[in-house]
Amino acid sequence: MDTVSPSQLIARHRVALQLCFAIPGVSLATWVTRTPGVRDQLDASTAEMGLVLFGMSIGSMMGILVAGALVARFSTRPVILSGMSLVLASVTAMALGTAASSAPLVTFGLLLLGAGMGLSEVASNVDGAGVERELARPVLPALHGCYSLGTVVGAGLGVAGAAAHFPVSWHLTVVLLLVAALFAFAVPRLRPGVGRSVGDGHTTSAHDADGQVRERRLYLDLRLLLIGGLVLGMTLAEGSATDWLPLLMVDGHHMPTGLGSLVYAGFAAAMAVGRFAGGPMVARVGRPAMLGGGALVTTVGIALVSFVDSPVAAGCAVLLWGLGTSLGFPLALSAAGESGPDATGRVALTSRIGYVALLAGPPALGFLGEHHGLRAAMVPVLLLMLVAAACAPATASRAGRTTAIGAAPG
Repeated sequence: MDTVSPSQLIARHRVALQLCFAIPGVSLATWVTRTPGVRDQLDASTAEMGLVLFGMSIGSMMGILVAGALVARFSTRPVILSGMSLVLASVTAMALGTAASSAPLVTFGLLLLGAGMGLSEVASNVDGAGVERELARPVLPALHGCYSLGTVVGAGLGVAGAAAHFPVSWHLTVVLLLVAALFAFAVPRLRPGVGRSVGDGHTTSAHDADGQVRERRLYLDLRLLLIGGLVLGMTLAEGSATDWLPLLMVDGHHMPTGLGSLVYAGFAAAMAVGRFAGGPMVARVGRPAMLGGGALVTTVGIALVSFVDSPVAAGCAVLLWGLGTSLGFPLALSAAGESGPDATGRVALTSRIGYVALLAGPPALGFLGEHHGLRAAMVPVLLLMLVAAACAPATASRAGRTTAIGAAPG
């Protein structure tokens, strides 16, 4: 009987995590690129689409709020599996809802998508941060790069489907089969027991009370809160593009529907390039400079999209938007994990802040866009990016500690 070495187990585990990051990216980008078609199928206004998107917000809150505790109790593997199962169910519900022109069913599908992403990605981030500490080298940027690569694949399929006028419901069915196959491949390669809190002989109630005390202490950690402020701005910028960019280009810059979806594909590609290629740059200039500079680059991109009345300038500015935002979330998670004791709790808390902004913020922008236009609705995001730039120094590596993604040792 063949034995598998620890290094081979880690390698297989990383492949599974890469797929677990990519699957939500494919699913979400498929939805995003077909939002103009879904909006027309549902005959919904901008504000009504905001209500539909609110289903994702509710689901994300449900998943995010319980993910950390579930990981501590059961480990990352069952939480990831549960989240991935909800993602698959969400694509099914969205396909059925679009075919039936049922806004409530599409909203329910987005609720499942938000819950599944909240559960699986918080657990996947905890898992990825653990692998990063095991290997003592960058892992999270590449994992998040797989998420962005998944969005590129999903966006590419969406652009092709929109250009061919392929029915949205059938398109979602094809994507469901694809992500189900990837999920089946990843399941047996996830290692059990990662991230689970080790029992210390106390009763369950005492253990839970101790965990609540530790979590309250994290909320009082100023450095962690500053890192959370950076994550809030960065992920809101990413989520705003994910939810509204095609409609922003179509309604705000009068692009054809297919071209609006193609601009989002460009944003997703810029995110992927930034995440895969950013590691050496971070090693050279350091984490705070990379995050602060990225926030300012994103600010310039959003400003051009919002204030310059040129579709060509807006399409180019979206690339700045994607590149500047790309490393914000993974680098902030690394900084959170090494900011003090209880790395799992710190990563889970920072992930929670990020996914709340990523999934709950953009629907609120829909109501603002209904009254002032989607271009004007991006101004609060621009202002939060300036706050994120101001918070970047808090991500500096602790003196005397080796960091996985800070300035590399000589």
